[in-house]
Amino acid sequence: MNPKTTPGALQAQVSGSSFYAGMRVLPKAEREAMYAVYAFCRAVDDIADDQQGDAEGRRAELEAWRADIDSLYAGGDAGRAALVADAVQHFQLNRTDFHAVINGMLMDVERDIRWPDFQTLDYYCDCVASAVGRLSVKIFGMEPQHGLDLAHHLGRALQFTNILRDIDEDAAIGRVYLAREHLAAAGVDPTTPAELARDPRVDHAARALAVKAHEHFAAAHAILQARPKGHLIAPRLMGAVYEKILSRMEAQGWQPPRKRIKVNKVALIFTVLRLMAVR
Repeated sequence: MNPKTTPGALQAQVSGSSFYAGMRVLPKAEREAMYAVYAFCRAVDDIADDQQGDAEGRRAELEAWRADIDSLYAGGDAGRAALVADAVQHFQLNRTDFHAVINGMLMDVERDIRWPDFQTLDYYCDCVASAVGRLSVKIFGMEPQHGLDLAHHLGRALQFTNILRDIDEDAAIGRVYLAREHLAAAGVDPTTPAELARDPRVDHAARALAVKAHEHFAAAHAILQARPKGHLIAPRLMGAVYEKILSRMEAQGWQPPRKRIKVNKVALIFTVLRLMAVR
């Protein structure tokens, strides 16, 4: 992380994140690039989730980020996008992936997402998670096809898991990311996010999404087990930690009241050490 281009608050968020230890095992250039991408994602995510700001103002801020990204790629004044300038240059990151992340954040701003159809949910996850994966696998040095496949599957697996972990937090800000089809199969006819969060039948809908998450985790594991080229400890770590969170949620169930599953930092460190030993 370059303190000259990374705002202090974002530096604190990066250094305090669950995967800080995992990213530290990367070579310096890759590590700095991943911190920059992470900081970009946190910055635009904070705009999308700012409940104090009006939608028009948040939309304008996100479009300002898009303009800065475009200026960076055009060789102009990068503005806030200077945060990722070195990463873009060294790893040939694609502008379309930064745009995709912003597009996903705009979906949250333009309308609070509530029980989308699964196709819309999948597109949203591609924007906010798999696009980040596409940026990451270039930094990890993966070959294009293996990298794209891993980003597709691991991104969705991680985002589906986040959705299942954050049901109550999302409902509190007026959002529900559970798919309409899964809710209908559970017999839930949603009215408001708060009512849906209190409905015990949410457990059935959540388990349907958990099945999808496991399918993507399995596909990601198959790619990683083939030992493709690249620095793969970080994606292995994310897969191992998040699949364990998913399994713990399944054992607990999603009937209210729900207890949020947290990452055990001691276990995280041991996972990092184990992955380093077998890489």
